[in-house]
Amino acid sequence: MGGLPISVDIGIDVGLLKSEIKKTYASVSQEPGKDFIFPTGLAWAQDLGYPEELSRVPDFVVESFSGVANPWSLGRIESGAHVLDLGSGAGTDSLVAALMVGPTGSVTGIDMTPEMSEQARRGASALGVSNVTFVEGEIEELPFDDGRFDVVISNGVIDLIPDKETAFASIYRVLRPGGRIQFADVTIQRPVSEEGKRKIELWTA
Repeated sequence: MGGLPISVDIGIDVGLLKSEIKKTYASVSQEPGKDFIFPTGLAWAQDLGYPEELSRVPDFVVESFSGVANPWSLGRIESGAHVLDLGSGAGTDSLVAALMVGPTGSVTGIDMTPEMSEQARRGASALGVSNVTFVEGEIEELPFDDGRFDVVISNGVIDLIPDKETAFASIYRVLRPGGRIQFADVTIQRPVSEEGKRKIELWTA
């Protein structure tokens, strides 16, 4: 698993930042009932208006759902499509996508937190789907061929990446010409102060 380009300067140790992000989301997978600073779980996904496929996703997967909004409000994914889920976490969005695309399609989830990826694999097994794969890796260095995916989805992950320019270059490389991205994420209305950028707890929240 590669690291961020050393040219990125956000005033903090990027390696430490990634370590803290992994700790936070490992905790979400292992202690889903814990009170986090961000909302999690089935009730949250239902409040966001997730599609009917959510009801088929195993409970232990959805318990660790920690998305920020509903990427499916942008539309469903057609049967037979090849999908990449960035920061797939415990697998909720990947499994919803797997049910949408059916056996002629495929879904690949990538996440840098091993505990989350393992939970997602168990979820796929419990659901009985064979068209979804989970790998560990980082968005800035996606380990896939050019133009491999028809659709790239993500929920609340891009905001955690300091070097967004490199991340989007990596995303567009693996997206086929004419493909689409379907993201839900956090945005800000005003620039973050230099002091704010150095607070790891603001990045991981």
